[in-house]
Formats: sequence, structure tokens, C-alpha cells
Amino acid sequence: MIAAAERLRRNVGVEVGAALNLVGALVKYLSLAFLFPAALAVGYSEPVWPFLAAGAITAGAGYGLERAARGKERVGIREGFLVVALTWLFAAAAGALPYLLGDEPQLQSPINAYFESMSGFTTTGASVLPDVEGLSHSVAMWRQFTQWLGGMGIIVLALAVLPRLRVGGRQLMESELPGPELEPLAASIRDTARRLWTVYVALTGLEILALALLGWMGADDSMSLFEAVAHAFSTMPTGGFSTEARSIEAFGAATQWTIVVFMALAGSNFVLMYRALLRRNLRAYARDEEFRLYLGLLFLGAMAVLVELLHVGLYSGEEAVRNAVFQTTSIMTTTGFASVDFNEWTTVAPLSVMVLVALMFVGGSAASTGGSIKVVRHVLIGKILRRELDQTLHPDVVQPVRLNRIPVDERTVRAVIAFVLLYVGIFVGGAVLLVVEATRTGVDVTPFEAIAASATTLGNVGPALGFAGPIGSFEPFSDLSKVIMICLMWIGRLEILPVIVLFTRAYWRA
Repeated sequence: MIAAAERLRRNVGVEVGAALNLVGALVKYLSLAFLFPAALAVGYSEPVWPFLAAGAITAGAGYGLERAARGKERVGIREGFLVVALTWLFAAAAGALPYLLGDEPQLQSPINAYFESMSGFTTTGASVLPDVEGLSHSVAMWRQFTQWLGGMGIIVLALAVLPRLRVGGRQLMESELPGPELEPLAASIRDTARRLWTVYVALTGLEILALALLGWMGADDSMSLFEAVAHAFSTMPTGGFSTEARSIEAFGAATQWTIVVFMALAGSNFVLMYRALLRRNLRAYARDEEFRLYLGLLFLGAMAVLVELLHVGLYSGEEAVRNAVFQTTSIMTTTGFASVDFNEWTTVAPLSVMVLVALMFVGGSAASTGGSIKVVRHVLIGKILRRELDQTLHPDVVQPVRLNRIPVDERTVRAVIAFVLLYVGIFVGGAVLLVVEATRTGVDVTPFEAIAASATTLGNVGPALGFAGPIGSFEPFSDLSKVIMICLMWIGRLEILPVIVLFTRAYWRA
């Protein structure tokens, strides 16, 4: 018994040491990200020391952690879960440093600063800022930049640009990238990471150019180069942070339609996009079952919202179409931008609000930057249900679940079912905890608003309802409620299983 316990202690120590060694290396390199807002602070004659100090603290902490442990080259599947979970916790802590070190009173609370940073890196877009326009240029851009860094994944970025890490990256990449499984773009997982980031960077640059041109050509005088960069950094990761208090409502119709296009691209499968562009074969989109359902749900959601908006007379003509399409695309892709305060629809257009809340559970495609359950899992759940109905009538029929005519491994099928059950369970638990805490502290939160808050943070969507609506802020929630939502954002971004597995006895067993 004693020998077994000692053996377990040694094995667990190796796992944790190897994981911490790699986490330290990743955090150390993350410190380079602070150079961008520091340069911006110099350009706008704003305080630069919070970013330099944050970079130094992050680099020191990462280097110290790396030196204190050994063995990152031995990171395997089990250690990969711990690496991914810890990296995102440490990244959010590093991202909160400029908020705490600066003189921004809205973010002087450690809980608020960590909430804002976690919301940024997980591309949730939920904010505790009551006055976003009061931020300095450099802090506002850092807030946007955290979303862009987290969009395609911190570890995927590290695998793409840091070959000296010397670790097998598949288990790390599959734990971080959204979707049931990774479809490689190349024989090397590092090349796959590079190609995904190539598409991501290219689309970001294209959106910056498109938005900036609208300002330069006079189509939208509110769209400066700064705003173009800031909102591209938030659109492509499907983040939703804006430099404007009223989100995208502050910009013209041309800007809103342009952002709709890029939100839809960001919510689609980047692997499919790369292959379609590489082979110049757009028919690949038509043959992909997930993409067809993705477009179908966007269309049906927009039509349902549009019909009610026209019926109740809130908007008419192009404005009605634009608001319906924009909000449907924004919520389903989990971007979270707002072209209008749809929180005001609650009493006059309740069906539209219910449609938007329902779309929070759909999400984007696999291998996109979108959050929530993902369209591909809805495709597979539908096929699983159909198979069960068929086998009820014909018990002896062997019928594999197929995706794009390719049989899906039964292990993947079980993983999809487990994910959806866990997702629903955690969502319900989060909503209940938020209601209980709101009752305890006297915060005015209705059950439906708690449901929206739990759904939007777990799905990394962004806006909720009530005071946490698209033009509002999560600041009135108690600190404990904010901690609950921080956990929901973290769990949702890592797609639940890499986090939940850490709390099982089997994970730590030798």
C-alpha cells in the first residue's frame, strides 16, 4: 500500500511538473503581447509603464515557473488537459495586469479586472465596464487585442510560431480548438496550426482594410483606422468587445453589413475555408452538411426575428432586415455585437428575444472561432436520434452515424452525447447559482435574465438581458456571481471536457 502511494506520488509529480514547465514557457512568451499596447500608448502619449510592468511580471512569472519545473517534452494526452486549463487561467491573470496597474477606476477591483480579461481571452465579450468610452486608447486596444489572441487559441498560436517548444502538439491543439475532433490540414500538427493562423490573420487584415475604406471613402465617418483595427480584432475571434458604448449601433449601415459578412466567415469552419480556397473549389461548402445547417439556421433565425419586428412595427424596410440579420448572426456566431439594444424587445417582441437566447445554444462551426455547442454537434445529435428511431423499428440493422458520408467513430458519438449533457447540466447549474446569489445579495435579476447570463457566459456569446444587456454591463452582479461567470467562460471556451476531467479521480490515478 505504501509503495503504491509512493508510486502514485511520483507519477503525479512528473505529470504536474511537465505541465507546469510547459505552462511557464507559454506564459513567458505571452509577455511579448504587451509590446503592442505599449507602442500604442507611446503614440497616443498615454502611460506606457502599466504595459511594460505587466509584460515584465508575466515574463518573470513564466520564466520562474519554467525553471522551477522540468519535462515539457514529456507532455502527453493526460498532461495536455492540465496545460490547456492552466494556460488560460494564467493568460487571463496576465491580461488583467494592465487594468490593475493603470489608473482606470472601473477596473481597480481584482474581480472586475479578471472578469474583463477572462471575457477577452475567451472571446466572450461580456463586460463589467459601465463607461467603455472612458478608456484610454491603449487600454481599449489591449482589451480588443486579448480577444484576437484568444480567438484561434493561445496554444495553437504557440505551436504555429514557437518551434522551440519541442512538444507533440496534437493533444494540446485538440483540447483547445472548438469542435468534436481536429481535421488536420497537413501531416504536421505545427503546419496545421500555421495554416489556421494564416487564414485568421488574412481575414483580420482584410476586415481592417474593408472597414478603414468605409471611413476613408466617407461611407461611415465614425470608422477611423483605430476603430477598424479594434473591431476587426473583435469580429474575427467572434468576441464582441467594442470601443463604443452602444456597440455597432454607433456606426453606419455600411459598416454593420460589412461586419455581418465577417462575423459569418468567423463562425464558419476555417479548415473547410482553407481547403476550398486552396483547391479553388467552392462546391466543398455545398457538400458539407455542417455548413448547410449553419446557413440554414442563420436564415431561419433571421426570418423569424424579421417577421416579428415587421409585425410589431419596430422597424421597416432595410433597417428591419439589417437588425434581424445582424443580431441573428452576431448571437449565433457568439460574437455578441449589437446593432440595436435588443434588450428593449423583451416586452414588444418577446419571440425575437427567445430566438436569440435559443441561438446562444447553437454556436458556430467546428474549427471556427465561435463558441457554444457548435453546429456540427447538432448535426450529429440529429443523426444519432434518427438512428435510434430507425433501430427501434429495425433492431437488427447496423447503421453507423455518418458525417459528409464518412462513418463517425462511436467514441466520437459518445463524446458528443457526453458533451451536450454536460453542457446543459452546467448551464442549468450556473443559472440556478446566479438566481440564488442574486436573491441573497438583493440584485434585481429575474430567472430568465439568469438563464440568459448563464447561457451567454458558458457559450462565450457576450450580452445577456436586463442590466447586462447588449448596451449594459455585468458590473451590478455581486463578486461571487462574477466568479461563477468567470468559471463558466473558462469552462465554455475549453469545451468543458478538458476542465471536467481534471476533477476526476481517474485523471490523477497512476
